[in-house]
Amino acid sequence: MRTPAVMTLGMVLAPCGLLLNLTATLAPGWRLVKGFLNQPVDVELYQGLWDMCREQSSRERQCNQPDPWGYFDAQPVLVARALMVTSLATTALGLLLASLGVRCWQEEPRFALAGLSGAVLFAAGLLSLIPVSWYNHFLADRSVLPADASPVTLHVSYSLVLGYLGSCLLLLGGFSLALSFAPWCEERCRRRRKEPAGGPRRPSISTVHVGWPEPALPPAIKYYSDGQHQPRPANPGAARQPKAGFPMPRPQPQPGAYTNQIDVLRGEDARSPRDSLGSTWSSHASLPCDSDL
Repeated sequence: MRTPAVMTLGMVLAPCGLLLNLTATLAPGWRLVKGFLNQPVDVELYQGLWDMCREQSSRERQCNQPDPWGYFDAQPVLVARALMVTSLATTALGLLLASLGVRCWQEEPRFALAGLSGAVLFAAGLLSLIPVSWYNHFLADRSVLPADASPVTLHVSYSLVLGYLGSCLLLLGGFSLALSFAPWCEERCRRRRKEPAGGPRRPSISTVHVGWPEPALPPAIKYYSDGQHQPRPANPGAARQPKAGFPMPRPQPQPGAYTNQIDVLRGEDARSPRDSLGSTWSSHASLPCDSDL
C-alpha cells in the first residue's frame, strides 16, 4: 500500500526541525549586543549558549571572547543548554522509531510504532520550544542575562529564530506521525469485536447478585413438557405432595346408534348395540301382521 500522507509529512518536517535546532544550539547567535562605549560603531557581539563572537565590518569574526559579565552562568543559559541537548537526542530517537514504523520499503507500515515516534517527536519539539521562549522572555533583562548598561542595546539574533522554526516543525511533524494511532486503534477495536468472549463478564461494582431459591414447578409443567410425558422421579422417602394444576378431561363414550323410532322412544340406558338389535327383532316379532288383521 502507499505510505499515508500524514506519515510522509511527518518524515519530511521532523528532519528539517532537527537540522534547525542543531544549528540554533551550536551557533553563537541567541542575542546581539551593539552600541559599546569607546568602541567603533560597527562592533557587534553575538552571544550564544557556548561561545561569544565579536564581529566588525573591517575585520573577521573573532570567537572565544571573554565573559566579564558572567553571561554563561545565567540560569536561562544553563537551562537552555540542557534542554536543547535533550531535545536533539529525543529527536534522533523519534526519527529512528519513525523509520522503523513507516517502513517505506514494505507494503504495510507499523502504525503503532509510527504513532509512538510521533509522540516522541512532539515531546522533542516542546523540549526545544521551552528554552527558546524563556530566553527570549528575559533577553532584555540585564539582571537575568547580564550585559553592559545603556547605551548598549540588546536584540534578538538568528539562533532564536531558528530555534522557534525548528520547534514548530518538530511539533507539526510529531503530530502528523501521531495520527497513525487512528488506524491502529480502529484495527484493534475491530479484532476485539470479532473475538469471542474468553470468560464470564466481570461484574461491575454496582452489580449485586442475589441467590433466590428456585420455585417448585407444578407437575403439569414439570412432567408434561414439550408435549411429551415425562415419568415422575421415584422418591419413596419423600412425603406426598399435594397435587397442583387442574384435572385433565377424559374421553366420553360415544352414544349408541338407534335403528328405528321404537328404540328412540324407549331409550338405551346401559344396553349395548347387540342388545338393542335383539330388542328390535323381538318387537318386530310381537307386532300383528296385516294378514291377521
